Amino acid sequence: MADQRPNIIFIITDQQRFDTIRSLGFPYVDTPHLDRLVQEGISFDNCFITAPLCSPSRASLFSGYYPHTTGIHRNAALWRRSWVELLNDAGYYCVNIGKMHTYPYETALGFHERYVVENKDRYYEGRYYFDEWDKGLRARGLVKQNREWYRQHPDYPTCLGAFDWELPEETHSDFFVGDMATWWLETKPKSEQPLFLQIGFPGPHPPYDPVPRFAKRYLERELPLPTVTEEQIAQQPPPFQEMRIQNSRSDKDSLLHSLHPTVEQMHRQRAYYLANVTMIDEKVGQILSSLDARGYLDNAVVIFTSDHGDALCDYGHSQKMTMYDIITRVPTIVWAPGRFTGGRRYDQLCQLMDLGPTVLELAGVEPPQNFEAISLLPALQGEAWAGRDYVFTEQPVGGGYMTMVRNDRWKLVHFLDQPYGQLFDLQADPGELDNRWDDPELAHIKQELIQVLCNWRIRSGLHTADFAAECR
Repeated sequence: MADQRPNIIFIITDQQRFDTIRSLGFPYVDTPHLDRLVQEGISFDNCFITAPLCSPSRASLFSGYYPHTTGIHRNAALWRRSWVELLNDAGYYCVNIGKMHTYPYETALGFHERYVVENKDRYYEGRYYFDEWDKGLRARGLVKQNREWYRQHPDYPTCLGAFDWELPEETHSDFFVGDMATWWLETKPKSEQPLFLQIGFPGPHPPYDPVPRFAKRYLERELPLPTVTEEQIAQQPPPFQEMRIQNSRSDKDSLLHSLHPTVEQMHRQRAYYLANVTMIDEKVGQILSSLDARGYLDNAVVIFTSDHGDALCDYGHSQKMTMYDIITRVPTIVWAPGRFTGGRRYDQLCQLMDLGPTVLELAGVEPPQNFEAISLLPALQGEAWAGRDYVFTEQPVGGGYMTMVRNDRWKLVHFLDQPYGQLFDLQADPGELDNRWDDPELAHIKQELIQVLCNWRIRSGLHTADFAAECR
């Protein structure tokens, strides 16, 4: 008898904000295939990451533990274990195509097959690691667009990481990953085993490098742009202010930040970012078509999410590493027509890593008892689901350590051993512009949230006391 458990298709983009999907309330972007997932699936509208950086966030997602438990706080930190191994042991055929960001890059991690495609720009980490994309370009006699290439552009210091993809469009990293996924689905004989397929798109992470036919429509489109004042920046904690300066002097990911970008600079950056999102959307549609043609969608759950957001000059910042919702809140969609009632959106709080035990339970696998992640399956099944009371995000920054705690109304960002921090009343100030950290009228709220952080860390240590670095 054939295995009746669902095929699980897990699609992850890199650095995609929540406000980048039309059906989630952003009418400036074209995402017809992601719109379909939202309209026919279940969206968790308040899903928050556990770390504002690729590897720590992904290690948490694929382990079920917070970063302080995994010990993975930076990219290229040793990460060699995940709950994918439990799916493998339970009889799933596990395949990764694209980015996972493990280290070493080709760590098995429980997958039977891995076709690794890593960051577009690997100048400092893995500069001479040649992934599937590098090999594909080499076979065609092409040289990948990279930092040395972009540095030759006369507008390199001012373009905020936005570049045209000048090679054949099918060689773009996101097209390459999407096409490899459809090639695998259409070529590999369909197994009697259920499939776990993780597809990792490198975009819309910088460099923002869409192919011209996608960029053109957004360059001609009016887009919402931020207005940042010196007073707003002065309210920010010193590590955030220092980060702005550092990002204006260092071109990480081929992106040199501007402390005072013009409207034209910001528009081009956002246009290219959104163009990359639409490129990915096109590939998601093609992947769904291939899944359908091969019979996988007859019994499947498709999950779409991202590892963190992107500032795009909001709050005067570049990339990630802050605790604003534009960084910590990500699109999280589960689509399974015929299995779960679609067209639902949940406002309750959850963490990105909560997808881990959800996947395991869908596969009939009991999640480890010491998981810090909490399954979303009750919500998917339409049962009573309260969500989390608080979500937490953490990351080393500026030689120290910052931790965010957030509930439906309040957000606090704590910096270890420092007198400064951030406190926002999200009800009165959803844009997170008025830092109330030093407001005596809210001292009791600040103390209450600091106590929540303290109890969370103590409880975490107790709950995971027998954790022996399984994800490493």
